[in-house]
Amino acid sequence: MIICVGIGPGDMDFITEKARRIIAESDVVSGFEAVINFACDLIPPDATIISLDYANQMDKLKDVAALHREGKTCCVLFMGDIHFSGFQLWQRVEMACGHRVDSVPGISSVQILASRAHIYLDDTTSVSFHRRGQIDHLQRHLVHALKDGRNAVIIPRPWDFMPHDISAHLLAEGIPGEQKCEVWENLTKKEACWKGNLDQVRSDFSDMSIMLVRKTLPDSTL
Repeated sequence: MIICVGIGPGDMDFITEKARRIIAESDVVSGFEAVINFACDLIPPDATIISLDYANQMDKLKDVAALHREGKTCCVLFMGDIHFSGFQLWQRVEMACGHRVDSVPGISSVQILASRAHIYLDDTTSVSFHRRGQIDHLQRHLVHALKDGRNAVIIPRPWDFMPHDISAHLLAEGIPGEQKCEVWENLTKKEACWKGNLDQVRSDFSDMSIMLVRKTLPDSTL
């Protein structure tokens, strides 16, 4: 078995029991080093750990796939939930294995932000820029969502489309500068929150940040 596992936003209180069980029963555990470090207490001491970095992803995933073919139980760890942000790595796992790979959902920082900020996901558009390649179609989708009167939860792309870049793009596309927004960092782990207007967004947020642009409310709404 090889399976992709979402481990949640960082605090291990938010990892599912199924994810814990899969990690504990794995012969091989892979993922980016920062993600593995969050889950290190759950990894069996005799498990083989294959750490990924951006330069060697495919080579290392091919090593995981080779061990999988030898009969080893393997898992690849993802921060948060694969289905909110992480599909490109999931695709690379499948490319390395040569077949479809199942996933175990985790709790996303999008869900944690919704709880902290008291918003509802049925009234909100979530857009993740955490990917390689072109993002112009996602930028258009974000602008349309805000102009349609929805909240927008935005996962930035380190380091070339961060909260201040997102703000500048939205302002250039006609979103009002006085629209309220928040930037949350390190959700569930030493978290911090900045609140202000869209035209006040700072440029010093970390890569562990997520952004909320609130919908414009009618004047009569409290």
